Amino acid sequence: MPIDEASQRLADVRARIVRAAKTAGRAADAVTLIAISKTHDAGTIAPLIAAGQRVFGENRVQEAEGKWPKLREATSGIALHLVGQLQSNKAEDAVALFDAIHSVDRPSLVQALARAMDKAGKRPACFLQVNIGDEEQKGGCAVAELPALLAEARAADLPVQGLMCVPPLDLEAAPYFALLAKIARDHGLGGLSMGMSGDFETAVTIGATHVRVGTALFGARA
Repeated sequence: MPIDEASQRLADVRARIVRAAKTAGRAADAVTLIAISKTHDAGTIAPLIAAGQRVFGENRVQEAEGKWPKLREATSGIALHLVGQLQSNKAEDAVALFDAIHSVDRPSLVQALARAMDKAGKRPACFLQVNIGDEEQKGGCAVAELPALLAEARAADLPVQGLMCVPPLDLEAAPYFALLAKIARDHGLGGLSMGMSGDFETAVTIGATHVRVGTALFGARA
C-alpha cells in the first residue's frame, strides 16, 4: 500500500471517529484506534506506521512474533494489542510481546496470565471478552459467568481495563454494544473494546474506548 493511500485511509477513519464522537458528545481522543494488522506483512504495515498510526492489533501470538520485533525496532512508541483467542500455554509469550490483551475469557487463562505477569514483571492491560450474543462458535465468557471471572481476575491482580465483545454477524450491532456498555458500568469498568470496520461509528456513539479496525485501513483481505 503506497504511503499516500495509507495516509488517506487513516485520515478517513480518524475523521469518522471524530464525527461519531461529536454526535455522542464525547471527546474523540477518548477513543483508541487499533489498526488490525493480522495477515498483513511488514511491508503492508509500514506505510500506516509512516502515516502516523501507532496502535496495532494482532490475532495470533506466533504471527505477531514474526513481524513486530523488527517493526518496533524501526519506530518507537508502538503499542501492540492481542485481539484473538489466546491459549493458556502462550500466556508467557503474549505477556512478553503485547501491551494489552483483549481476549481474557476463562479462569485457566486468568491464572496463566497472572503467573506470566508475575514472572515477567510486566502487566499488560486486560479486557475480559464477553460472548455477548451467546453464540456457540464464539470465544468469550457467558454474560452470566462474567461476575465470577471478573472477581477471579481482580483477585489475581490482573489489570482489568474493561470488556470486549464481537457482536453476531449480520445483526444490528447497537443493542449488543449497549448491553456490553451497561454490563461494564454495572461492574465499574471504564474500557469498552468494541466496533470493527463495519460498525465502529455505532460503537463510538455508544461509548467504545477502543475500536478494532482492519479492512477500512488495509483494504479487503485477499
